[in-house]
Amino acid sequence: MSKKYWGLILGLILLYGTFSYYYMVTFDNHDSNWNYHELQKISKNESSFSFAVYGDSANSDGRFNHLIKSLNSKNVLFSVDNGDLTTSGTPMHFGYFLIDAKQLKAPLLTNIGNHDLSGSGSESNYINVFGNPYYSFSEKNSYFIVLDDANSNVNDTQMNWLKNELKKSQNYKYRFIFMHIPLYDPRYNFKGEGLSLGNSTTAKTLNNLFDEYNVTMLFTSHIHGYFQGVWGKTSFITTGGAGSPLSKPHAGVNNTENYFYHYILVNVTDNGVNYEVVRYN
Repeated sequence: MSKKYWGLILGLILLYGTFSYYYMVTFDNHDSNWNYHELQKISKNESSFSFAVYGDSANSDGRFNHLIKSLNSKNVLFSVDNGDLTTSGTPMHFGYFLIDAKQLKAPLLTNIGNHDLSGSGSESNYINVFGNPYYSFSEKNSYFIVLDDANSNVNDTQMNWLKNELKKSQNYKYRFIFMHIPLYDPRYNFKGEGLSLGNSTTAKTLNNLFDEYNVTMLFTSHIHGYFQGVWGKTSFITTGGAGSPLSKPHAGVNNTENYFYHYILVNVTDNGVNYEVVRYN
């Protein structure tokens, strides 16, 4: 056999070995139940604290790394990636995400987005890595609730769980909710059009619950840009600038000022909460 063919075979062996090792160390060997383990890392000794929120980091072509570099220069207690960590929800793509996630200095909590579902619409790959797709936790004077609306709805089981969590949250000064798909597309207000929950009845039910229990801020993503406003009595921020290609204005609108790469820095004190939009290139 010629040196040319031996060289080709050797190259394929090295490529296979490199790929196998790369895949194993970035997915198979990491801790399962990621969010639980990250929660254990959060310091409980801070009277005032800051955290960051961002969403839609998939298919970032390196831009998510720019966000990480910027975020690592901030004094944050933790950050929340609010869904669409991947483009297709495969084990390999979650492995790629973890390579980036492990560069963050502060603990990272995740939410599930529609693109984090597998091709069959299953959440199993996400659950195998990150644990239960909806969960809650507290920090000092604040209560945090992470909702799973990746399939554009919130089922009865989760809705009942949410009601109990909102009742618990009344013992805290601030209440923060995270869901990937917004109740309504802020570009269309309350019309149920665009990139909003597929079930308008569920959207109204959630909005009423958030109003009733005085939610401090609702964080959503899914739209690759930045929007803020109020739905009913509930303030919301839509943050989808973590690296995915930016959205375009909807038909008939030429305004592009909402579409830029960014994350939200949230500063929490006993005197109040403020929100800073941090741009990065």
